[in-house]
Amino acid sequence: MKAFMTRQPHWALALIAIVLVTLYWSLWASDRYVSKATVVLESPQIATTDFSVSSLLTGGSTDKDLLLLREYLQSTDMLKLADEKLGFREHYSQHGDLFSSLMDQDAPIEELHDYYLRRVNIEMDEYAGVLDIEVQAYTPEFAHKMTELLLSAGEAHMNEMGRRLAEEQVTFLEKQLGRLEGRLDDAREALLTFQNKEGLVSPTSTVESINQVVATLEGQLATLQAQRKALGSYQSNRASDMRRVQAEIEAMREQITKQRDRLAQATGGSLNSISSQYETLELKAKFAQETYSSALAALENTRLEAARKLKQVSVLQSPLMPEYSTQPERLYNITVFALITIFLAFIASMLMLIIKEHRD
Repeated sequence: MKAFMTRQPHWALALIAIVLVTLYWSLWASDRYVSKATVVLESPQIATTDFSVSSLLTGGSTDKDLLLLREYLQSTDMLKLADEKLGFREHYSQHGDLFSSLMDQDAPIEELHDYYLRRVNIEMDEYAGVLDIEVQAYTPEFAHKMTELLLSAGEAHMNEMGRRLAEEQVTFLEKQLGRLEGRLDDAREALLTFQNKEGLVSPTSTVESINQVVATLEGQLATLQAQRKALGSYQSNRASDMRRVQAEIEAMREQITKQRDRLAQATGGSLNSISSQYETLELKAKFAQETYSSALAALENTRLEAARKLKQVSVLQSPLMPEYSTQPERLYNITVFALITIFLAFIASMLMLIIKEHRD
């Protein structure tokens, strides 16, 4: 044996290492219990009239939400919550062997987080759209409680994110809605004040009515002028019929002039000026009403969207209460270590042979 160790020290070291590792994994390594759960994020299905082609192309935000959930469950915030609720430091420092336990119960958060990631494994199945959660602990009860905490805290965190964003959007829209409502009231008040001042409900309708009257009078005037021309062909200007028609023509012209003066007077206060001011005020009122209606619709849509942002962690496989330990994989670890050690020893043997040949 001594001669073998002298001639082949690398093989001797490899054999000793394999024996020591085998003894560790077989006799010393502490059992770890694994609790598993499989979850998916779902949102309330609220029917809407909006249709988005992009949602068909991108498949929604489920994958993004699952990634956000995974990042939170692997974060230091989740670690701090687990330590506060379940005593993460205490459990992993008081259980386990020398190499697998948490060596320092007061370890800094960076080292503790690295250890946390070795005991909590969270994988996302992009094809199925689910999240696989796996927790390793030294007692089945702690593994089960830890998995349940991850599920409840993850759901609460996702809902808090959606609620906070929705509240900010709703608060902003409510402020804008109040401002737009004030503008609408001011525009309506200005319109009513103008109507009461001018004594007209709708100057535009009045202008249209006067235009129709003028058009009718001009038609009648043309008829009278044609009648006068016909009478002039066989009667003198002093004839009673000619004087009657001429009087009617003068009266008709006077009436037309009077109606036109109502529409446009050089001294101001004419209906066309009043109508222009009225149309401006009416346009402002309509614009304020349309803007207010759009803001009101946006507020209602945002409230519906806020309900859709609430996430529910639907459990496809509930947290498992392990009945026996499945970690560490003793035979697998021994086999892998032995193969790697033998391979390295074989390389060392080849190198020694090459060096020996070069010396000879």
